[in-house]
Order: sequence, then structure tokens, then C-alpha cells
Amino acid sequence: MSSPDGEKRDLKKKIFHEMAEYWINVVYLTLMFAAFTQYRRFVLAAHDITYTNYWVAVIEALILAKVVMIGDVLRLGRRLEHKPLIYSTLLKTVVFSLFVGAFTLIEHAIKGLWKGKGLTGGLVELLGKGHHELLAGCLVTFVAFIPFFAFRELGRVLGDGKIWDLFFLRRTDQ
Repeated sequence: MSSPDGEKRDLKKKIFHEMAEYWINVVYLTLMFAAFTQYRRFVLAAHDITYTNYWVAVIEALILAKVVMIGDVLRLGRRLEHKPLIYSTLLKTVVFSLFVGAFTLIEHAIKGLWKGKGLTGGLVELLGKGHHELLAGCLVTFVAFIPFFAFRELGRVLGDGKIWDLFFLRRTDQ
């Protein structure tokens, strides 16, 4: 039988682990989206167009990191975890990209309701960006997810904390 103090300690440990994982995801996704935001800025500057939406990368990463954690709770993309890592990595990349796309549709439909435009008004606003920008956003998310899930799958196979130790702890000479 477990004690109340032990359960509190386990809960604190789990909350700390979840928050640490969330912020690691946010940092990675922010760096990826910031790189693409900077790229967009440079391309538009070549045509004398000013682009200053730098905070979009941070906000997008904050939301997307939470969406990924929700997908984990729903156990998305776990079907091929017994196969070589390339299969589970690519499956999770595809499944989570589709999940993020579905979440984006739901998000814009709710925005449409919030603004009084109705469900379809929010979706029309999203589609109003144009197919080139929507496709580019999907591609950026997909490409960002490939190394993201590759490292996560590698960490799953190696064991909890092993990748962190390999990158951030001093190793003894062998």
C-alpha cells in the first residue's frame, strides 16, 4: 500500500517530467519555426516587403508542443514501435502532422464562432491564406517533425534520460 507522501512525491515528479518535456519541445519547435520565419523575412526583403511577425514562431511552438503532448496521451502513431526506428519515426511524423492539421481546422472553426462568423467563417479565413502558404506551413511542420520524432523514438528505445545524458553529461574517456 502506498503512502500519501509517496503519491505526492510521484505526482510532483510526474508534473516536473511533463513540464520539462513540454519546454524542451517548445524550445525545439521555436528554433525550427524561427528559422523558417527568418527565411520568410529574407525572401520578402528581396522584394522590398517588410515582415515583422517574429512572435508567431514562439506562439506556434507553445501551441504545437501542447498538441503533440495531447497526441501522445491519445497514443497516436504507436502501431510500428516494434519495427526499425525509421518506420515508427516516419509514421509518427505523418500521423502527428495530420493531427496538427486537424487541430488547426478545429482551431480556426472555433475562432470563427468566437468572432461571430460561424464555423465556416473561420475555415474560410484559414483557406483565404492561399494554397501556397497552407502547403508551405504543412511542409514546415512535417519537416520539423522528422528529427523531432527521430530523437524521441531513439530516446524511447535507449531508455528514459539516456539521450539527455549523452548530450549534456561529461563522459569519461574510454
